[in-house]
Amino acid sequence: MAEVIRMPLLSDTMKEGKIVQWLKKVGDDVASDDVLAEVQTDKATMEVVPYVDGTLLYIGVPEGEVAAVNQIIAIIGDQGEDFSSLLEANATSSNPTEVQMPDTNDNKLNTANTDNNQTASIALPDDLEIVRMPLLSDTMKQGKIVAWLKEVGDSVGADDVLAEVETDKATMEVVGYADGTLLYKGVDAGDSVEVNGVLAIVGNKSTDINKYLPTILAEQPGENDKAQEVSDTQTAHSVAPVQPIKTKAMPEQMTNTENIRVKASPLARKMAEDKGISLAGIQGSGDGGRIIKRDIDNYKEVQRPVAQTSSAPAASESFTDTPVSQMREVIARRLGESKFSAPHFYLKISVEMDALLDMRKKINALSEPKISVNDMIIKACAMALEKHPAVNSSWLGDKIRNNHHIHIGSAVAIEEGLIVPVIKFARQKNLGQIATEANTLYEKAKSGKLQPQEFTGNTFTISNLGMMGIEDFTAIINPPDACILAVGKTTPTPIVNEAGEVVVRNMMRLTLSCDHRVVDGAVGARFLQTLKECIEQPLLMLL
Repeated sequence: MAEVIRMPLLSDTMKEGKIVQWLKKVGDDVASDDVLAEVQTDKATMEVVPYVDGTLLYIGVPEGEVAAVNQIIAIIGDQGEDFSSLLEANATSSNPTEVQMPDTNDNKLNTANTDNNQTASIALPDDLEIVRMPLLSDTMKQGKIVAWLKEVGDSVGADDVLAEVETDKATMEVVGYADGTLLYKGVDAGDSVEVNGVLAIVGNKSTDINKYLPTILAEQPGENDKAQEVSDTQTAHSVAPVQPIKTKAMPEQMTNTENIRVKASPLARKMAEDKGISLAGIQGSGDGGRIIKRDIDNYKEVQRPVAQTSSAPAASESFTDTPVSQMREVIARRLGESKFSAPHFYLKISVEMDALLDMRKKINALSEPKISVNDMIIKACAMALEKHPAVNSSWLGDKIRNNHHIHIGSAVAIEEGLIVPVIKFARQKNLGQIATEANTLYEKAKSGKLQPQEFTGNTFTISNLGMMGIEDFTAIINPPDACILAVGKTTPTPIVNEAGEVVVRNMMRLTLSCDHRVVDGAVGARFLQTLKECIEQPLLMLL
C-alpha cells in the first residue's frame, strides 16, 4: 500500500523546508529507519525519515526547491504500484491545521510584564535557543514529558534527543536542534506542556538564564502569571551559575568517546547506553553503515532479575491513583463528544459463520500468512461499503463528506488505552495483503511504534471483542466516521432452517452504530444485509 511522505514540522517556527539533497532516488528500496532526504529549515539542516518500508515511487519536490509543511514530498509503496489516487486526493483535500505561533520575532525579542508595569523589550542573546513543544500529531494539544534524557547543565548537540514526550497517539522524541548547554527545563518529568509552550532553553553555559526567563515566559501558553513568578524567585529548573556536569560511570567499552566515533542515530546511541551495548560491535544497516534503532532492537537484551516485593497485609485497604495519560484523556474527550453530539442509533443482525470458517481453514492450510476471522470481516466490510457509500461518510458540520476511498480502522486495546490502526484502500487488497498489513500494524500498536499516518484517515471502524468472549455489544462511533461495527463472539446456536428442522450453526452477532445525521435506518439496514451476504457466501471475497 502506497504511503505519502509529507514535509514534517521540524522546528517550532518552521513554515516550509528546502530539499537540500535526496539520499534516495525513484526506484530505490527504502527502510523505515533510512534517511530519505536532507531538509533545510529556518533553524538547521535536518534529516527526513519515512517510517515506512517499500520502494520510492515518487519525488514531489526536486533538490533546491521548497515545500510547505505537510506538503507531499514523496510516495513510498510496492514496485509498480499505482499512486495517482493519492495525488488526486491531496489536490482536493483541505489545508493542514496550523499551529498559531507567538509573535516572538524569531524567538529573539520579547516583551514581559512584571510588577504590573510594561517593561522595555529585551533582546535575547543570539546563542540562546528556545525549544518549544512541537506539534507531533494532528490532534495534539499538549505533550507529557515521559523522561528527560538530558539534565540542566548537560552539554547537548543539535541532533541529541532532549526528552521523550507522550502525545495523545504515541510516545515520541523531541530533538533540540541546537548546540550548547541545557540551561532550563520547562517542566518536570510527568508534567505536560501545551503545543508551542517552552519546553527547554539551550545556550552558552555562562548565560544567566534567570535574567531572561520573565521575557521568554511572557508568551508561554496558559502561563500569563509565570513571568512575574520567575522574576521574584529562583526557578528550580534553571542554573545560575552552571554547576560542573556529573557523568555516570560506565564500563570501559561504553564510553561517550567511543559512541561519538561510531556513526549512529541519537535514538540508537541512547538505546545502546540503556542496554549496555557497545556500538563498536554493531554493523549498522542504515545509510553509509549508520547504526539505527532496528540494529539495537535486533541485539539480544540481557535479562535482569526482577526485585521481589512483599505482599500487602491481609484485609488492609489500599488504592492506586494513576494519572490520566494523554492517550486516555483524548479517548475520553473524543468519544464523549461523539456520544453526546452524534445521535446514535443501533442496528443488530446475526450471521451464519460456518461457510466462512470452513473457507478460512482451507486457506490457512495452504498458504501464509494465516488469515483471521477479523481479516475476513474487514474484507467483507470493504465490499459492502463499496455498494453502500453513504455508510462510508463523515459529518463535517455544514456538509457531509462522501469518501470515495475505503480506509477501515480496526480498534486495538493496548495498555494505555485504545488505538485504531487503519487498513487503507481495503477494497483493493486481497485477504493475504490485509492479514499481513493488519498483523504488522497490531504489533506496532502494542509496542507503541505506530506512526501518525498509520492510525489516522479511517472512513469506517470495526471493534471486535469476540475473541474476548463477548457475544453482543454496542460501540461508540469513532470520529470522523459515520458508523462503527461491533463484532461479537461466534457461538454454536440452535436455529430452525428452511426445512423446519432444528440445526446447530455457528452464529455471530453484529451491531452497527450509526450517526443519524448521516445514515438513515434503511441505509444502515441495507448495508448489514449486504455484509451478511458477503460473510455467509465468503467465496465473494475472492472475486
